[in-house]
Formats: sequence, structure tokens, C-alpha cells
Amino acid sequence: MLIVMQAGATQAEIERVLARVRELGFTPHPIPGRHRVAVGITGNPGPLDPHLFEVLPGVKEAIPVSRPYKLVSRETHPESSVVEVGGVPIGAGHFAVIAGPCSVESREQVLAAARAARSGGAQLLRGGAFKPRTSPYAFQGLGRQGLELLAEARAETGLPVVTEALDLHSLEAVVELADCIQIGARSMQNFSLLREAGRAGKPVLLKRGLAATLEEWLMAAEYILSEGNRRVILCERGVRTFADHARNTLDVAAVPAIQRLSHLPVIVDPSHAAGIRHLVGPLALAGVAAGADGLMIEIHPEPERALSDGPQALTPAEFAGLMAAVQRVRQALAPRAEPAVVPSGAPGQPS
Repeated sequence: MLIVMQAGATQAEIERVLARVRELGFTPHPIPGRHRVAVGITGNPGPLDPHLFEVLPGVKEAIPVSRPYKLVSRETHPESSVVEVGGVPIGAGHFAVIAGPCSVESREQVLAAARAARSGGAQLLRGGAFKPRTSPYAFQGLGRQGLELLAEARAETGLPVVTEALDLHSLEAVVELADCIQIGARSMQNFSLLREAGRAGKPVLLKRGLAATLEEWLMAAEYILSEGNRRVILCERGVRTFADHARNTLDVAAVPAIQRLSHLPVIVDPSHAAGIRHLVGPLALAGVAAGADGLMIEIHPEPERALSDGPQALTPAEFAGLMAAVQRVRQALAPRAEPAVVPSGAPGQPS
């Protein structure tokens, strides 16, 4: 249920509604908007009687929410949200590019990649310190040392760091040293990790699972928001299909579909979708044309020597060329109306 307050509702009236929700044994989620405050409710096992709340002073109406995901839905939050990562806004017209190597391999490599990302026009730096690999014998990342190298690259370039947490143990180090917690495709339904990421007080980039439906993806995001963290960015990175011409199949339609269902920003990762360097650029441009709020692209100073995912990594020159093409596509789309901006709240606070 969504309780919509009147435009002139006082703080005392809002607090009375929050108290009433708690009295009933449910959890209230205040959602400030441009003109009025709304209150989402979670924890109720079934439909609630709107009159429980409509009799309270300051309440305009109480609306049942039909979606199983409540907090991520546009039914409870009609306006597009903006999520800030290290001061970089993403969503509702704010476009951002996250670039860097698949994995952190050495100080020289990650600094070179970070410099290339910045000079090419990226606003954030990606890089894996903890790597989920299909083979137990493949390079698993440098762990905490990798995080420290990413922090050094951030200090030099000014690019906020996005990196993956594999489990609760690695999450602690990621929260300490990074600016954004990435939850990878393989961990999309690691519900204990999602809950802890929600409690961590930092933005979360949630990748779509290899075979996840949009509803499953949004329900995973709901786990994070239900813990009080509304700073979630969704990332479409391709799904597994029968096709064998690319590593995965980029679901471009997921971008506008998600934007109709949810207020959360959605970006596209063409690198993991493609798995092949020459496909990364066209898929990136397709994501931009579909209305994505950003891109996540793998680059490497020497892709042929990369310890992981070298075939899909762009060189610094290729990345700079792609960024120029991205800018041209965005300029071509510029005349369309931009959605309203609703800044995200502080850690643990709703937007």
C-alpha cells in the first residue's frame, strides 16, 4: 500500500502515519517527492483497508500496490530517482560511464587503465579485486591488495570506485575501500548478501542474473531497499540464450521495460554481453539509444595480456573512440524530454 499525504501535510501528521503503520506491525518507508510525501508499507501479508489510514489528518489517499516489489516500483515512487556514487549522479537524465579493467592485476596496470578511463571521458572506475570465476584454477583477483590499488587509482584520477563483493567476508572490505558495491550476476539471488549490502550504507550496483526475469531482478533490488538503502543502480549485462555468436544476449528491451516498472536507474554492460571486442561498441550504442542511464565498459592497457576477459576489453584508443560515438548518439537523442530529477537520500534514507 502507498499512503499519499496532502501537499501541505505537516511533519507531525507524517509522523502520525508512520506510527500507525508500526502499530499495525508493518514497516513504513517515507518517500519524499517534489510536491508531497508518500509512505510505502511493507510487511503486510495481504491487502490493507485504505480507511485505516485515510481517516488520519494530512492523508490524501491510500492506494493498493499491485506489484510484488513495492519500494522499487513506480507505483510507490512515480518519479525517476538519481543515485550518486562518489558525487557522480546517475539516473533521471544524468548519464555516467563506468570503465576499467575486468580485474586488478598490478599497480601499473590499474593506474594505466584508470588514466585511460578518465582521459576517455568515464566518470567512474571499475575493477575486480575479488573475482568469481567458473574455474577454481583461474585468476581469482588480488583481494584486499586489489582494493587498495583501486583506492590509489581513485586518489590520482578522482574517479569513484565500483567493485564487486562476492560474499559477506569480501563485502566488509569493499564497503571500507570502495564507493559502490557491485553485486554480480551470479550473486543476484544471494539474499543474505543483498540484505547486508542494503545495511552497508553505500550505493549498490545490482547486475541481472544469467537467466533472471525482470521481476526476479526487481525483487532482488527490493531486498536492498527493504533494508533502508534506496541507492540502487540496475545493470543489464546480457542473459544466456541459445545464441552462440556472443557470450550472452544483451536484452536491450529490458532498459525501457525496467524504466516503466521501476524508478531506479538502469545501465548497460556491453562488455559481458558481448564477450568479443568488436561487438562491445555496437551494443553500447544500442543501450544508449534504448535510453540507458549509463554504461559499464571494460578497458585494459594491454588486452592481449589480461588475466581475465581480455577478448572483450577495449584498448584506451578504442574506448576513446567509443565515447565519442556515445556522445554523438546522446546528442541525437537530446531533443527528447528528460524525466524529473529526484535526488537520492543519504545512506539508509529513502529518496
